[in-house]
Amino acid sequence: MAQPLALTIGEPAGIGPDITINAWLRRNELKLPAFYLLGDREFLDNRATALGLKVRFADVRAEDALDAFAEALPVVATGHRASAQPGQPDDNSADAATASIRQAVNDVLAGRASAVVTNPIAKSVLYRTGFRHPGHTEFLAELAATGGHTPQPVMMLWSAAVVVVPVTIHVPLLEAITQLSAGLIMATVRIVNAALKAHFRIANPRFAVSGLNPHAGEDGTLGTEELRIVTPAIESLRAEGIRIAGPLPADTMFHDAARKTYDCAICMYHDQALIPVKTLAFDDAVNVTLGLPFIRTSPDHGTAFDIAGTGRANPSSLIAALRLAARLAAAQPA
Repeated sequence: MAQPLALTIGEPAGIGPDITINAWLRRNELKLPAFYLLGDREFLDNRATALGLKVRFADVRAEDALDAFAEALPVVATGHRASAQPGQPDDNSADAATASIRQAVNDVLAGRASAVVTNPIAKSVLYRTGFRHPGHTEFLAELAATGGHTPQPVMMLWSAAVVVVPVTIHVPLLEAITQLSAGLIMATVRIVNAALKAHFRIANPRFAVSGLNPHAGEDGTLGTEELRIVTPAIESLRAEGIRIAGPLPADTMFHDAARKTYDCAICMYHDQALIPVKTLAFDDAVNVTLGLPFIRTSPDHGTAFDIAGTGRANPSSLIAALRLAARLAAAQPA
C-alpha cells in the first residue's frame, strides 16, 4: 500500500486496545498490512501492562507510520486523553473515541491513510455525552458529507461464508418497517452492486433478497409488504440488468446450498442480516461501510467489556478487517 491504514481506538474500556495490540504483535507471522492507531500513548502503555504484554509504541505523524510499523506500533495522537479502565466505561473517555474517528476520516480524505478501520464503540457511553447518531455507520456518513450532501451509507457484513446487507440499519424494528420502501431497497442494491464490481472484482454480482414477513408474506396472507414494496423493487432492478432473486423466505436463505446461489443477501432489517453472518462467521466477519468516498471496515463484534484487559479477546475479526481494508483499498478504481 502507498499509505497505511488508520485504525481508531474504539471504546477505550472495551477490547479494541487489546485486539489492536495483539494484532500488531502478530504482524510478521500474519503478514498484516501496515496500520497506525489514533489514540493516547499513555493509555496504551497502561493497557499493555494490564495485559502483561511487552509492546513498543512509537509516537508518530500519520506520514511516518509506514516507516515505524515494523519495529513499533505507531500511535498518532488525537489530543484527547482516555482514562477508562478495562471493562469500566468512563464518560470522560467519550471524546477520545469520537476524536479518533474524526481524525481517521480526515487522514484518509487527505491521502495520509489508505482506508479507515474502526474498533468497536459503546454507543450508550457516547449517547450520554451528546452523540446523536444511531451508530458508526451514520456518523461516518456525516463526516463524509460534502457540499451539503450526505452520502447514503450501506452496511455490509462480509465473510468467506456469507455476505449480507440490511436495507434498514440501526433503528427499532417498528421504525424499520416504516422506513422500508421500494426506493430504499433499490438504492441499497445499486450501491452494493457497484461496490461488488469495483472493489470486490465480481463482474456480474448475484443477489438474493429476503421478504419482510414469515414465508415472504405467503402471497399476501402473512403481510403485503412483499407485494407492495419488495417485489416492485426487485422487478425494477432486474430491468436494469441486475441479477436478483426474491423475495425469498429469510429462514431458507442461509443453508449451505442456498448460499452458493448468490454473492450477497439483501435483508430487510438489522437482525435478519446479522444473525446468520454472526452464526456462520462470528470470529472473522467484517463490517464494511459502502457508499462512502473512502474504504471503511470494522470487526463484526462489540466492546466485550466482560473480557477487556483479561487477554482473552480474540483479534481474528480485527485482523480480517485490516486485511479486507487493504484489499479493497488496493482495488479502488484509479
